[in-house]
Amino acid sequence: MSFSARAFSDLGLTPDLLRAVARQGYTEPTPVQREAIPIVLAGRDLLAGAQTGTGKTAAFVLPILQQLAARPARDRRIRVLILTPTRELAMQVEESVRTYSGGSVRSTAIYGGVGFGGQSGALRRGVEIVVATPGRLLDHTRQGTIDLRGIEILVLDEADRMLDMGFIRDIRQVLALLPDRRQNLLFSATFSNQIRILAEGLLDRPASVQVTPRNTPTDLVEQVVHPVDRERKRELLTHLVRTRVIDQALVFTRTKHGANRLAEQLNRDGIATAAIHGNKSQPQRIRALADFKAGRVLLLVATEVAARGLDIEALPHVVNFELPMVASDYVHRIGRTGRAGITGTAVSLVCVDEGPLLRDVERLLGSPIPSEVIAGFEPNRDIRPEPIRLRSGQHAGQRRAQPAPRHDVGDRGRVRFGGGRRRRPRRAAGTFSR
Repeated sequence: MSFSARAFSDLGLTPDLLRAVARQGYTEPTPVQREAIPIVLAGRDLLAGAQTGTGKTAAFVLPILQQLAARPARDRRIRVLILTPTRELAMQVEESVRTYSGGSVRSTAIYGGVGFGGQSGALRRGVEIVVATPGRLLDHTRQGTIDLRGIEILVLDEADRMLDMGFIRDIRQVLALLPDRRQNLLFSATFSNQIRILAEGLLDRPASVQVTPRNTPTDLVEQVVHPVDRERKRELLTHLVRTRVIDQALVFTRTKHGANRLAEQLNRDGIATAAIHGNKSQPQRIRALADFKAGRVLLLVATEVAARGLDIEALPHVVNFELPMVASDYVHRIGRTGRAGITGTAVSLVCVDEGPLLRDVERLLGSPIPSEVIAGFEPNRDIRPEPIRLRSGQHAGQRRAQPAPRHDVGDRGRVRFGGGRRRRPRRAAGTFSR
């Protein structure tokens, strides 16, 4: 499909859906929406490369709703299954279904961390669209509370993250329960060999859409590394907050225990902080995000898995308290900021032990990340004893690329005018992504 469509009305959507889009404040489709919507409407399988924040949820929800309306069901069977890696993302996608359908399509979200009763009740009453995490979906199939034999459309959303989280076996079990004849849509931010193998076995002569360069951070994110000794990282983070270098931030640690410990230490330092990770209950996770959204906490400390799918609008900073073990996860992390046309900053606190991890990230990006030593926090050893070696064809890039177009709509559906080159918003408005 061409990128020539300038308005949603150019994409073949029905008047009802166009009105729903307008109510959400959309003015023009994002690249993934321009590319994907006509393909999905045509009934073709789709392999789409798109990160969270690109408007990908609307790119499949809108045409799916139109297809369901064009072929009314004669019974109360489930017609669409959308698989997501996390409970937060399942809730967000199902909310988008309800928003765009105006309640005309019955839907429900199925995920772990809560009881079966409410979910089983919704399934008994009859739904057309189910948004689910793989594990809880299989639990329902074993209990006989869900029937997937009528599925017409399957969506794998954030397929790379589902595979990273070890869901490949669950996904294959789910696929075995579905009818052979169906439309398949696979969305992934990155394309590992495992993803390509999955796509080859799942998709039938798919159209391909790639709207974000592979493993490339958003253009609106300014990146900086602060070298520091490991034992002084928390002290440096406290200093950056107190001196207003960092106003509000999503802070990444590698482990749940590390997230809890850091949050407790920062609270003792007088910095309002909450933690969000897999050991937290769903109400605790919702409350932590709500407190961050309202500005009651300045720092939200999260693990990789917990943060996946969170869309925190106008988030000014992401902090890598610890670099990820896998370089591509760095791109996912910093993609939490620099969205919807507003610039953001990714700050990495790097100790000497993380030098190899930093070099891996820089090789992936194709350029060094600028470093800045904070006075009073000079490390005892250099974190970069050797320059990085770029792969053939790569070259050192600029610190920040050009801003996004003047009208840019992300997953959340808010429109920002005037180019949005705004540095360091005072407070983020945290929301679940759509």
